[in-house]
Amino acid sequence: MAFLIERADPSQVDALCAIERKAVQLFRGHPAWASYSVMSIPPELLQQAISRGLVCVALNEASAPVGFLWLDTDAGGSAIGIAEIDVLPDYGQRGIGAALLAHACDWARAAGYRRVDLGTLADVRWNAPFYAKHGFAVVDKDGPAFAYARQRDRENGFPDHLRVFMSRSLSAPGRDEWTVWPAPAKLNLFLRITGRRADGYHELQTVFRLLDWGDEIRLRLREDGAIRRLHEVPGVPAHSDLMVRAAQLLQRHSGTAAGVDIEVDKRIPMGGGLGGGSSDAATVLVALNLLWQLDLGEDALAELGRQLGADVPVFVRGRSAWAEGIGEKLTALALPPRHYVVLDPHEPVPTAALFQAPELTRNAPRATISSFVSGETTENAFTPVVRARHPRVAAALDWLGGFGQARLSGSGGCVFLETGSLHRAWTVAAQCPTAFTAQVATGVEVSPLQDALARHRGADRATRTT
Repeated sequence: MAFLIERADPSQVDALCAIERKAVQLFRGHPAWASYSVMSIPPELLQQAISRGLVCVALNEASAPVGFLWLDTDAGGSAIGIAEIDVLPDYGQRGIGAALLAHACDWARAAGYRRVDLGTLADVRWNAPFYAKHGFAVVDKDGPAFAYARQRDRENGFPDHLRVFMSRSLSAPGRDEWTVWPAPAKLNLFLRITGRRADGYHELQTVFRLLDWGDEIRLRLREDGAIRRLHEVPGVPAHSDLMVRAAQLLQRHSGTAAGVDIEVDKRIPMGGGLGGGSSDAATVLVALNLLWQLDLGEDALAELGRQLGADVPVFVRGRSAWAEGIGEKLTALALPPRHYVVLDPHEPVPTAALFQAPELTRNAPRATISSFVSGETTENAFTPVVRARHPRVAAALDWLGGFGQARLSGSGGCVFLETGSLHRAWTVAAQCPTAFTAQVATGVEVSPLQDALARHRGADRATRTT
C-alpha cells in the first residue's frame, strides 16, 4: 500500500487526536494501561506543534491521516525529543511507523540536532524493540541529560518503573546536503512616527517582539557560485526576493566563490506586518555566514541587513528590542512571558501607501521605555489609516477587540491580542471566524534562529574536527 509522509496541517488536529485514542487501545491488558487510558493529547498543544512544523503525518491513498509523529523541542540544546508517534491499528505492520521515524530524524539532522530522545515501554514489541531496530539504544534514565525528559514523564503520569529512555545519535549534515533554519515572525507592540528625515525616511519608535513561530528556510551549498531559489513564491519574483538578495549581497561583500540553493516554507502572511521577508533575509545572512565559513561578526551582518531593510537587523541580532531611527537603532529589551493570538484578515496592506497617506500622524511626541513598560504606550500610528482604508483589517480588529486590546502589527494587515496564558490564547483562537485565520504564538527571549545557529555551530565544529 502506498502512503505519503508530509508536514501536518492544523486542520488535521482532530484526526490525529482520534488516531492517538485508537492506538492507545493496543495497551489494554498491559500494566501501563491504568496510566495510558486516562491520558490524551491536548489538542491546543498539538496544534501549536503543527504550526511550528514539528508534526509529520502519514496519509493513505485517500489522503486521510493514518499515523503521525510529534517532535518536542522543549528540552533545548542539541537534543530533540519524540513526544508521540501513533499509527492506526488497522495500518500496523506496513512500515508507516518506520517511515515517520526516518522522516523526523532526517529533518532533525538537517536542523542541526545531534540526538533524538524518547521514552517508551521496554516490553512491548512495537515500542523499545521497534526503536532498537532503527538505531535507538537504551540509556541511563538517571543521567543528567535525561532529567528534563524524565520529569516530563512523571508530570504526564507515565509509569516510571515500566519505561526506558532511548537515544539515537545524528551525524552532522555534509556540505552538499540540505540544512534547515527558522525565520521567526515579529510583532510591533507599539509604533510611533516622531518625524520625517530630509531623505524622506520616517523616524520611528517601536518595540519588536520575536515569536516562536515563522517561516522555515532550507539551504544547500553549491560550488559553482550560483544562487538559486528553487520554487516560486507567489507575487515575489526571484530577483526581488529578499532571501536571494541577501545571499547575493553577502556573496559580493565576502568575495566567496560559493553559491546556494534556497527553498522556503512560507507560513508568515505576506503584507501582514509580521516581518516575514525581513526575517527570511536575516536567516539567509546568518546561516550562510556559517555555511560559507565567512566568520563575519554580528555587527557586520546587521549592517548588511540594514541595506536590505530597516527590520532586518533585529532578526539578525535575535533579541526582542526597543527600536528607534528608521527601526535600525536597537536596544535589547527583556519582556515578560506572553502569548499572542495573531489574526490574519487575508488583506495585504502596502506599506508604501501608508507612509504616503496625508492623514498619517508623523509628529507624535517621543515615547520612553518606561512609558511602554508601564502600559501607557501601546498605540500604532498606522491603525487609524488602515482602519479607514482596509475594511477586513478593521473587522479583524473589532472582532479580536471583543476579547481585549487588539493591536495592529507594523503596518498591518495582521492584528494581535496579548494574553498571559497559552490556554487563554487558544480559547480565543478557537472562536476565530472563518473569514480570518488565527495563529497562536509565544514571545521568546532568544530568537529560534539563534538557537539553530548554536546547534549548527556545534555540528560544524564536529565536522571540521573529523
